[in-house]
Formats: sequence, C-alpha cells, structure tokens
Amino acid sequence: MQHRTLKANGIRIHAVEAGSGPLVLFVHGFPESWYSWRHQLPVLAAAGYHAVAIDVRGYGRSSAPTAVDAYRMTEHVADNLGVVAALGYSEAVVVGHDWGAPIAWNSALLHPEVFRAVAGLSVPYTPRGKVRPSEVFRAMGGAEEFYIQYFQRPARAEAEIEPDVAGWLEGFYYSASGSAPPLLPGTGSMATVAKGGRMRDRFARPEEPLTWLRPEDLEFYAAEFERTGLSGGLNRYRNVDRDHKDFASLHGQPITVPSLFIGGSKDGPTLWGAKAIERFAQTLPKLHRSVILDGCGHWTQQERPAEVNAALVDFLAALEHR
Repeated sequence: MQHRTLKANGIRIHAVEAGSGPLVLFVHGFPESWYSWRHQLPVLAAAGYHAVAIDVRGYGRSSAPTAVDAYRMTEHVADNLGVVAALGYSEAVVVGHDWGAPIAWNSALLHPEVFRAVAGLSVPYTPRGKVRPSEVFRAMGGAEEFYIQYFQRPARAEAEIEPDVAGWLEGFYYSASGSAPPLLPGTGSMATVAKGGRMRDRFARPEEPLTWLRPEDLEFYAAEFERTGLSGGLNRYRNVDRDHKDFASLHGQPITVPSLFIGGSKDGPTLWGAKAIERFAQTLPKLHRSVILDGCGHWTQQERPAEVNAALVDFLAALEHR
C-alpha cells in the first residue's frame, strides 16, 4: 500500500492506495482513519481495482480546518470530488462506513455523473426528512442525552477524551462492537449519556484480546488522535442541522446509481435505521443487495472483513456486467 498527499477542494487529503484499474474510493467514519479499510485495500487491488482510502478532513494527515462549519456535508462531498480528479479519474465507486456512509450516499446523490455506484456500511441511506436532525436525536435520548446531542457542544466531548485517548477509544470501539456483552437492565444505553455524566461511564471493557482489534491497531488509532485531537471528527456531528438546511432542495430524493448496503445485526445505526432499510425499494431503486451480518456490531469492515470483502467484490463484478 502506498501513501500520498493530494490537493483536493483547497485542502490536503492523505490517501492510501493499492492496485490499478477502476477507482474505488473508501471513506471512513468516527473515530477512525484510512486504517479502518486495511483489510479491504489489498483484496480489491487483487480483484483488479485501484483501491484508495482517505483520511477524511480533520483526521490523520489530512487538513483540519478550524471552523466548525468547514465540516458540513457539502464540503465532504466536494473533497471526494477533488480526490477523484486529483487521482486522474472522471468516475469512481464510493464506499463509506459510519459517517463515511452518509458522505458516500450524498456524494452519489449530488454527483451521480462521477460516483457511478455507492456502498454504505452501518448507516442506511435516509433521504432528507421534514424534522431537523437535532430534534430527532433529542427524542431518541429520552430522559438522557443521545450521544450525538452530547457531541454538539464544542470542547465538551474533547475534554472527556483527551486525558486518556487510548482508553476512551478502546471502550468506545469495544462497547459498540458485536463482541461486547449486552448492558444489564436498568444501566442505561451505551448510546445515551446520563445528565451530568460522561460517555465513558457506560463503556464495557474487553476481558480478553479481540481478534478484530489487536493492540497494535488500537495503538495506531490512539497515536493518530493524540497527534490531531478529536475536534475535526466531532465537528461532523455539529453540522447536522446545517446539512438539513443545505439539502432542502433534495428533500426525499432517491439515489439513482447502483447501490449496496451492509449492516450488522448488533449495530446501533443499522437497528435504528430499520425503517430506512424497509424503504430501500423507493430510496435506492437500483439496490444490488442489502446484507445484514448476524452478530456483527458497528465496526463492520473490521469485525467481519471476509464477508464485507466478498460482498464488495460481488457488487463491483455486477457493475462491470451491467
């Protein structure tokens, strides 16, 4: 795998690539990096594709603008467009996980002439609705704060994470994974925060080594965030209402290019998005497959790399035969 720095949309984007052929662009989520696609890049390269995983703006070696509104969805889509052009291509298949999934979905929605197909992991495509996202998340929290609400105020979550980045990441990764035990009745949800509490108060901790997250993997992620901080990644959450306003003209619009969805049966966003998945016939009219991996948690491509790779290669092969 080769590293390079690209100039895209007026900023610096760090990219890691493997192989040659049609371009497949991978977009990660929070709190990750290009590294979350380490199991996919060599497999897709071997299958005959130019596989490229980026550090999203605010992460890793990519630029980290200071303004909160620099992380609105339209800027992330523009970054993807710039990356495709900087790599010398006119089109690509875009694949995203977690926040990378909405970035991928919206890249295909706004620019189907460039993003000829799209795959989303964990977070299903949901067209813009009538209600502002902040109101939806407030309702999801009930008497507590839904974690996206908790992330809204600048510096709040950063203050919780910064003293022990590696410990916070380990708890966050494990608690959202398929490996974690279910929370005991009456102890609340990992996705909500008690008033005056912290997210880490509900984290579970692994009692034995994880096969999908080795010590060296956690060390890589921790080193990245100890260097860059968490504000860039958290600022994506702080733009949900701006995105709602920016996409007013696209209310309810389907994605018209071929698509693939992969989720986990134990993944929060996949479970919360059950109604969105039920509407795929209308919202993703060219859906190739919707795959739910039994027992898989949130970190789809890391927890179940072989099954994710097989689904992606199958999807890409089907595109070539259209």
